[in-house]
Amino acid sequence: MHWNKIGQIFDPSDHSVLGQQLEFAQSPQTLILEDRVRVYFSTRSRSRSRYGDGKFLSHIAFVDFSRDFSQILGVSQEQVIPLGDLGCFDEHGIFPINVLSRSGEIFAYTCGWNRRVSVSVDTAIGLAKSYDGGRTFQKVGAGPVLGPSLNEPFLVGDGFVRFFKNQFHMWYIFGTSWAELEAGCAPDRTYKIGHATSTDGVNWKKEDGVQIVSDRLPERESQALPSVVEVGYRYLMAFCYRYSSDFRSNPERAYRLGFAWSDDLMEWSRADDQFRFSGTTGCWDADMQCYPHVFELNGKTFLLYNGNEFGRHGFGLAELIH
Repeated sequence: MHWNKIGQIFDPSDHSVLGQQLEFAQSPQTLILEDRVRVYFSTRSRSRSRYGDGKFLSHIAFVDFSRDFSQILGVSQEQVIPLGDLGCFDEHGIFPINVLSRSGEIFAYTCGWNRRVSVSVDTAIGLAKSYDGGRTFQKVGAGPVLGPSLNEPFLVGDGFVRFFKNQFHMWYIFGTSWAELEAGCAPDRTYKIGHATSTDGVNWKKEDGVQIVSDRLPERESQALPSVVEVGYRYLMAFCYRYSSDFRSNPERAYRLGFAWSDDLMEWSRADDQFRFSGTTGCWDADMQCYPHVFELNGKTFLLYNGNEFGRHGFGLAELIH
């Protein structure tokens, strides 16, 4: 199997939302509708004085594509979901949002961001529902459905939820450390992929502190944005990984896409070398490939992903070839 790269399909600089030109389109994730494919993503705006002037806030927007991705049908022009109130876990941003249609309901699992003092941020996972076909979402409550615990004390986020084998499964990330890895620089974080299950999509039982995907980097590998799709009789996970320091401007240590196989949704075998996904020299994804999302459409398996600068230049599409 290999990925056939179709190319960049959305450039945020060509579009605006609520009168503001988009700067980012991070973590594209799909909702398959009868007449279109809706792709949600996180964009950024500069903060108001309440948050500290000039700091970014992450907001959710979406773009609608024709079901063959040949045409953009439109970009959202209203607030998809509000940020949290003062002091809430999602006060300073939502990135990413994972949307699931199940039994006539549309769920959204959000990764809420809030700024800290000794370190830059903390995260937790919230839940919202849509009552208008996925145009807007209303939060089920002001707090998270999954957050820090005894063995996962911080940075619980990036929840991806699907219904397999008569229950909800969530793959997510949890922080293992904050550390000053570069002299004179702010602390950097390390995080790994975990797993939780639920019977109702609201109350979750997680394997607290258990890393389910092995490392391949020689030092402090950070793993992010897991997504899972059924391929034949097996399950394929896509995620991204990087070094925990010097990754923002050093392409050799930046995000790359990783993959893993499972036969039972519990044990995962790393399979990066089977796919060898890489960027295209001189193009929008040359230095970084990150924030993947795998999904099935019309009997085919596709992959959305971001490129350089953490999604500043939008996202591209690839198809899995058997």
